[in-house]
Amino acid sequence: MSTSTVHTLGELADLLEVRLVGDPSILITGLATLKSAVPGQLSFLSNPRYSSHLGQCRASAVIVEAEHASACQAAQLISSTPYVTYARASQLFAAARRPASGIHPTAIIASDVHLAAEVSIAAHVVIESGVRIGTGSVIGAGSYIGADSTLGEHCILYPNVTIYQGVAIGNRVVLHSSVVIGADGFGFAFDGRRSVKIAQLGGVKIGDDVEIGAGTTVDRGALDDTIIAHGVKIDNQVQIAHNCIIGEHTIICGCSAIAGSTSIGRYCTIGGGVGVIGHLQIADKVMISAMSLVSQSISEAGIYSSGTGLLESKEWKRNIVRFRQLDDMAKRLRELEKLAQGRLAAPGDSV
Repeated sequence: MSTSTVHTLGELADLLEVRLVGDPSILITGLATLKSAVPGQLSFLSNPRYSSHLGQCRASAVIVEAEHASACQAAQLISSTPYVTYARASQLFAAARRPASGIHPTAIIASDVHLAAEVSIAAHVVIESGVRIGTGSVIGAGSYIGADSTLGEHCILYPNVTIYQGVAIGNRVVLHSSVVIGADGFGFAFDGRRSVKIAQLGGVKIGDDVEIGAGTTVDRGALDDTIIAHGVKIDNQVQIAHNCIIGEHTIICGCSAIAGSTSIGRYCTIGGGVGVIGHLQIADKVMISAMSLVSQSISEAGIYSSGTGLLESKEWKRNIVRFRQLDDMAKRLRELEKLAQGRLAAPGDSV
């Protein structure tokens, strides 16, 4: 079910806690970009590069910083952080899609499962013994929740989410389709002939207000738990290996892979396609650029990158040839330095 949402500009100013310049009775029916907005919509300017669009913007109101307000012909919501204000406004205009509470007749639920009030369980869901689900949570079609797992209040599991046994999930957690929580970590010991599986005896603990994108996997711990702390946001197609610890409010972008027993601090940003090898420690407030390989621990906050920049293919191939010669060139340079130092130290040489 979806419903349209309409707010007056005055209501929006109060809800978003920003200053209004303009008519508070203007009706706002939705959001749009500066270029595509029409009367009745709210737009925003968060990047100064797009300030030239303000003069031609047809929106009824625009979220802007005070320094850009004079360039805007429409009403303004003055914010020191327009992008954050836009994010909050987007939630106000999101269509209401919450299904009605209740259990679909095709769901299979063990007799000792505890369901709090206003829980919604869609078609073909399977919930095993000992599971506890908090008030207002929504379980999408085809999802599976393993034995003795817990799910907090007002969580959303989109269709086909899989939660293995013994997983603990906090409140207001969002898991998108095909997320897998609690699969076995990749643990094997080689005995000289074959790989012997190490049983993964730990679990996964996920804090409050976490969101995990479609197709992401969070493995269970080998002995201790894998931990995803409060407020963490993880994009699509991310791999979190066994016994990792992801600190509060860290963001991990799509297609990144975090190897086992790595600890990432609070308020970090891991760019898309980043690889982090195992058993590393990453400090708080570290930002890692897209496609970087993190091969050593990071002890101080800052921005870190690795890899080579994009080049025309012919130039890149020539540089790769030079790269292969670097070790030999370094040896020859050291020999030349020794020869030069010897000549400088030799008696009787003229200057």
